[in-house]
Amino acid sequence: MSAVLVAGGATGIGAAAVRTLRRRGDQVVLADINAAAAEALLRQDDHGPAWFVPSDFADPGAAAAVVDAALARTGGVLDVVFYNAGILEAHDLGDWTVQAWARSLQVNLSTPFHLVQSATPALRRSDAGRVILTSSTGAFRGHGGLHAYHATKAGLLGLVRGLADELGPDRITVNAVCPGWIDTPFNEPFWNQQPDPDAARRALEASIPLRRQGLPDDVTGLIVFLASDASAYITGQALIVDGGYTAV
Repeated sequence: MSAVLVAGGATGIGAAAVRTLRRRGDQVVLADINAAAAEALLRQDDHGPAWFVPSDFADPGAAAAVVDAALARTGGVLDVVFYNAGILEAHDLGDWTVQAWARSLQVNLSTPFHLVQSATPALRRSDAGRVILTSSTGAFRGHGGLHAYHATKAGLLGLVRGLADELGPDRITVNAVCPGWIDTPFNEPFWNQQPDPDAARRALEASIPLRRQGLPDDVTGLIVFLASDASAYITGQALIVDGGYTAV
């Protein structure tokens, strides 16, 4: 049984991961800004113990506070850090503000760095420390309007490589999960920017070899694998789950 911190897990991919991790018996600390969804998720009849920590990852101080809160609940133990929080904003180039850009940078790139920084002492005490960061196929392919999202998700891959090199001697693995188009409300800002959202969805799905968008549970297996002993010799990697979208 591992002690897992899931940052950004009240809905979508994060919620699917929380459910699966609890079913395998892990202790899970869920940190999220969406209190109602998080508390409803943790009331579900799953196996492992779980706690909710309200957190706004746009706050530069959130990372250290979340780690402290997690350690207080798990008795000072932390084996896995899964950072899944993110912001996707869609604006024409001239409509981006300094504030909107800074908010994406904070949530998508700066906070995961500070979260790992704060969690490292506990991960070093673990027999099998694991760091998993949610990037995106947006790190490899571009879409107009999503400038901050693409920049920050690509930046996460550089962060993963640097952390993997530094933390490897401590037997801590660091990897990125790169989902493609997963059908959740997270992507609504992009669809809403399209002249014909329904046509855009159909065209997108036709370009995916498996001819559909993914579901949160399509990503969960990889997350659980990276949190397990089976992934002990995998680090510094960007692992894609996209139905073949970036392969063609």
